[in-house]
Amino acid sequence: MIKDNQKMFNRVHVLMDACIIVISYLLTYYLRFKSIIAVKISLLRVEPGTYLSISDYAKRLVFLVPVYLFVYYFSRLYTPKRGKRGLTEIFNLFVANTYGLAFFFAYLYIIKEINISRIYAVLFSVLNIILGIVFRMVLSYSLRVARRKGYNLKHVLLVGYGHSAEAYIDRIFANPQWGYYIHGILDDNIEVGTMYKHIPVIGTITHLNAFLLKMNLDEIAITLSVKEYEKLEKIVGICEKSGVHTKFVPDYYSFIPTTPYTEDLYGLPVINIRNVPLSNTYNRIIKRIVDIAGAITALIIAAAPMLLVSLIIKISSPGPVIFSQVRIGKHNKKFKMYKFRSMEIQAESDEKKAWTTTNDPRVTGIGKFIRKTSIDELPQLFNVLKGDMSLVGPRPERPFFVDKFKEEIPRYMIKHQVSPGLTGWAQINGYRGDTSIRKRIDHDLYYIENWTLGLDIKILFLTIFKGFINKNAY
Repeated sequence: MIKDNQKMFNRVHVLMDACIIVISYLLTYYLRFKSIIAVKISLLRVEPGTYLSISDYAKRLVFLVPVYLFVYYFSRLYTPKRGKRGLTEIFNLFVANTYGLAFFFAYLYIIKEINISRIYAVLFSVLNIILGIVFRMVLSYSLRVARRKGYNLKHVLLVGYGHSAEAYIDRIFANPQWGYYIHGILDDNIEVGTMYKHIPVIGTITHLNAFLLKMNLDEIAITLSVKEYEKLEKIVGICEKSGVHTKFVPDYYSFIPTTPYTEDLYGLPVINIRNVPLSNTYNRIIKRIVDIAGAITALIIAAAPMLLVSLIIKISSPGPVIFSQVRIGKHNKKFKMYKFRSMEIQAESDEKKAWTTTNDPRVTGIGKFIRKTSIDELPQLFNVLKGDMSLVGPRPERPFFVDKFKEEIPRYMIKHQVSPGLTGWAQINGYRGDTSIRKRIDHDLYYIENWTLGLDIKILFLTIFKGFINKNAY
């Protein structure tokens, strides 16, 4: 069964990580002291006889291996891979090795060890990340191949045909690499044989016990419609007697947060409809400090490119260099958002209600480039310093579209409970420009409900690699 396989898989995973740590550490010794690179590069060059032997270095593995494995565990590198994004795994590996390197430095400082090269420690950390990524990529590919061949599948039965059942099936079908196999649905109101995306209704809920006895299932997903919740207690009782792992997918998932915040009233669980970590004063202060430091650093780095772009805009077309536009920010307050002007001057009544379209004649020559590369957004760093915006958050929208979308899209206005951002979770997942507003809001709500400083850093990190080029910019 999957549970037993997962235990064995985790043990093998830990063992392989331990091997990678040892290999990285010993290989670093060769690269640091014996390789051609170490001889040719003056910064790395060390005279023979002035450094410790490999056996002296290897003694530190007694400390390093358990410390790194401990850090890996708390960085969630040994949680089940199903439903996990590959980039999340890589990011967690990077964070874990950063902590591991900090522990290594602290250890050397505490024992007053001056003969272990600090450059060696950094090279070891880099090599360990690279080998760890390679191992996880090979592992991920192997699991996908095995699951395509019918191995390592998680066998699931759905109980109840509500909106949550269709949403569950949609996500499983969209992510075949997770390795779920849905045998069918039990429901009292839908005719047997009815199909949803090739998943059939195979019986009624009264047949649940019989199916549990004859099927080798790993998991039961309870996906009842809300009007049938009186059956929930009985279904849970049957599932618990069978010993099969049971999950409950609420039919009201559309307004319950992805990470529910619960309170305990003397044994009575109370679920808060919306959990916003940034409503906490401490979290807001930390985020604001990071925003100010990040905006100042980014402005220093981008000063030269911004000056060059300003000159080209001024020379190439009449009008101001900086374009300001009213947007809706935190608590529905209006503010002026700054951008490099990328279009010809137009009447305010025209621009505030119009989307930019493909081959839009209003976009200037330099405008096409700065919109495509998101350079036009750099003046918003000043909005961040002013406090109108944050480095990371939902993108702000114009008042006309806010009034329009709040009537058409459920939960749209929740995005205004936090400060809008220069970049965001939706943007690094491809939802920017002329893309699905509903999908964008889903991603914005995930960010709002699951905010951590680590998530902000992750989004900023990913923005460097996938957030600047906007294929939906016109």
